[in-house]
Amino acid sequence: MSFNWQGVFPALTTKFTEDDVLDLSMFQKNLDAQLEAGVDGIILGGSLGEASTLTNQEKEQLVKYAVEYLDGRVPVVLNIAEGTTKEAIRRAEEAAAWGAKALMALPPMRYKADDRETTEFFKAIGKATDLPIMIYNNPVDYKIEVTPAMFDELLKLDTIQAVKESTRDISNVTRLRNHFGDRLKILCGVDTLAMEELVMGADGWVAGLVCAFPRETVAIYRLVKAGRLEEARQIYRWFMPLLELDLHPKLVQYIKLAETHTGIGTEHVRAPRLTLIGEERSRIEKIITDGLAARPALPDYLAL
Repeated sequence: MSFNWQGVFPALTTKFTEDDVLDLSMFQKNLDAQLEAGVDGIILGGSLGEASTLTNQEKEQLVKYAVEYLDGRVPVVLNIAEGTTKEAIRRAEEAAAWGAKALMALPPMRYKADDRETTEFFKAIGKATDLPIMIYNNPVDYKIEVTPAMFDELLKLDTIQAVKESTRDISNVTRLRNHFGDRLKILCGVDTLAMEELVMGADGWVAGLVCAFPRETVAIYRLVKAGRLEEARQIYRWFMPLLELDLHPKLVQYIKLAETHTGIGTEHVRAPRLTLIGEERSRIEKIITDGLAARPALPDYLAL
């Protein structure tokens, strides 16, 4: 049940071939880039991973492949995004059998549960598994907020250990730390607030643009934690136009286009998503190519 909720955890995109099947070769290439950059774990089956379009068999294939290929170098975390408590429990049980070392859990899908229902949903998962759990708190996109009062109840379970903090309120890091101390690990879930939340004491970063720019993402994290804030700030300022791609409903298409330009991904998405065309494509591509043209030299952050 012990898990180190610290560092950079990429919420990886799911790689597809042109024929709409899992592209495990490109998945491996991206995993290699993440490992070389120094990430601390990977998250599969999140929103950026097009979870709602994946079959359960595909999730199993991705987890088992990653677990075998990574061979303990970094842990694999599986996201749970289900509409019923029964199915959420089943995913948690399967994740353990497939070799995942932890879970990220969204509130109930397709139904706006109230506070009591949301709390009971998470508690049911936490009681059904020995895997450590990170609660994904994103009221902006999912319309359900996990409040400190709800965490008071949830943290009675040893399996519930962390929060992906995506409320867009930086002061929430301080509020949670004041209330729970180190009992609740805090990972920033919004790319454009990452440095700010890390400076305020967040333990980690569940990142999106890391899928295309792993070294820059890990460099910012490690420089902040080493107190080298000016160096981190310069990289973060360069990164911001790219990080803003994470805030759009088409974040999957935008980040996959960035992965294509950095050579560690493809544009293939699963319908109803479609690849970008026209003015939108030109606009996003300019952000990416401008960023690549000004890509900064990085210090030896891995030695920190």
